[in-house]
Amino acid sequence: MITRMTKYSFILLSGEAKSFLARLQDLGVVDITRSKKPVDMWSSAILEKAMEIRKVISMLEKTDYGKDTDADAITHACASAELPDDVVKSALDTAAELERLKARLDSLSREIMDRSPWGDFDKEAVGRLADDGLVLRWYIVPKKKFQDSWKDEYALQVISENSSYVWFVTVSEAGDGYSFPVEETAAPEGTWKESQAEKEKTEAAVIEAKALLLKMKEAIPQLQEAYKDEMSRLDLYLADVSKELAAENMITVFTGFAPTEDDGKLCAEFDKMDVAYVKESAVEEDNPPIKLKNNRFIRQFEVLTGMYGMPVYSEFDPTPILGPFFLLFFAMCMGDAGYGILLILIGQFLKKTNGSMAKLGPIVTTLGTGCIFVGIILGTFFGINLTEASWVPGWLKKCMISGEIAGYSAQMVLALGIGILHICLAMTVKAICYTKRFGFKANISTWAWLILILGGLTTAGMALLGVISEPVIKWTVIVLGIISGLGIYIFNVPGRNPLINVGSGLWDTYNMATGLLGDTLSYIRLYALGLSGGMLGNAFNNLAFMFQDGIPVPGINWIGFVLILLLGHCLNLAMSCLGAFVHPLRLTFVEYFKNSGYEGRGAAYNPLARQ
Repeated sequence: MITRMTKYSFILLSGEAKSFLARLQDLGVVDITRSKKPVDMWSSAILEKAMEIRKVISMLEKTDYGKDTDADAITHACASAELPDDVVKSALDTAAELERLKARLDSLSREIMDRSPWGDFDKEAVGRLADDGLVLRWYIVPKKKFQDSWKDEYALQVISENSSYVWFVTVSEAGDGYSFPVEETAAPEGTWKESQAEKEKTEAAVIEAKALLLKMKEAIPQLQEAYKDEMSRLDLYLADVSKELAAENMITVFTGFAPTEDDGKLCAEFDKMDVAYVKESAVEEDNPPIKLKNNRFIRQFEVLTGMYGMPVYSEFDPTPILGPFFLLFFAMCMGDAGYGILLILIGQFLKKTNGSMAKLGPIVTTLGTGCIFVGIILGTFFGINLTEASWVPGWLKKCMISGEIAGYSAQMVLALGIGILHICLAMTVKAICYTKRFGFKANISTWAWLILILGGLTTAGMALLGVISEPVIKWTVIVLGIISGLGIYIFNVPGRNPLINVGSGLWDTYNMATGLLGDTLSYIRLYALGLSGGMLGNAFNNLAFMFQDGIPVPGINWIGFVLILLLGHCLNLAMSCLGAFVHPLRLTFVEYFKNSGYEGRGAAYNPLARQ
């Protein structure tokens, strides 16, 4: 199956491209392409505005005061707040004002802490002291340094004290040569009550600012549309720009694709990067990279699909059909259960190696397993004909295919039958997938041929088995002929001149008749290769026994016997593996893909990642 992809469009200044790509490497899931385009005053302004909107969206999405100590007050204020006309500007201004208010609250908290020990004094009364020629001085000293004797020597009044400090003031006449043992501190500019009152006003302003930001969350959908509009304007503008600018006046446009299932994770990371981007579901016109998603068994054969070419985005993934049939074809071409055992051993050895060879281990093991089962059905084990071997149980011989059908080898008939099934399956897949891609109207002739061939084969099979009577056969053939004939010769291209349709239908008939016949006969190679491999293996067996019987020297005859068997079967295994790989691949790439309409023009998914 083809994994659904999401298309991401990124626009940023070229100087930021390197760091951005490095972040994408860390993510390791985005298949990226890039291009450079000139940026001027206008495109820069559009990009700046888009980035501003993106910043506001990200900020508002993160706005949540559910756990705030003033959550109820914020919610109540939000209900009565009104959305501003310019949400972007208002959001940015409100966010900046909120930061200023928070900083002011911190300052007021410290101010209250500093002023509270001085109590609530009358600033006007303090001012009148200066009018009367008196000087009020303010002191803070550690409690252990404070001396009670100061009260006798100076006009001193303790304002407050705690376990660590003493706050006090002294009064003296101006210009009397006053001196005091400790350095005085700056007089408070106001009382703690004044600071407290200002703090309460600031807290109310903070609640209003938070409520307004919370209210502006309602505008996120409109902001997202505005962001897309700005990015579309920028794309359109850049597409029309033709002037040459200096190298530094460039922006880098990235187009990336990633599996839709990773949307949530990726969007969160992109928001952290604060990068301008637009995401949308990928369509065929975007030519997104192809990532196949199959189960563990089918995944082994994805490499074969890649050898021909990945499907385009709207096509089907051929691997679920290619895999089982390739396994069957390979096993039939090998045609030997003994060689299947050797392939399993080779596969297990490859699994324990390092590097790329280890990746071949599972598929070699799978192919070997298939060879064992098919080899038993075909009745061959290291070139030995199991149907004639006396040591093979009778019940097992009943599972083997041997003898003749209508004067032809049963194994050859089996190969042709599998070929017909394979081609019919390909035509069925083509009809379904082409209808999904291009509509039924454009594929009437495809369905007509499928009805004719499948209907004809089904009718012929049922007639041979005697399931249906001759009148039923007659009318079935007539109905099939009329329906398929209309689709092939009259309505193959609706709306076109009927004479042209007839001519086109006749040409298709010639191509179909000659093509299907040649394609079907191609599957005889499944029988021929299996037969030749078995015969060659049997020839090496006979040669080994002939050497053993012909050399009367004890020991030498057995050494020669073993060497001939080892070398002969190793050579036969190597040649059989080559043929069993190439010819099934040809049957898939030529016969099957041609009849299934598979194009294979897609690009493989290759995300940017650290090696």
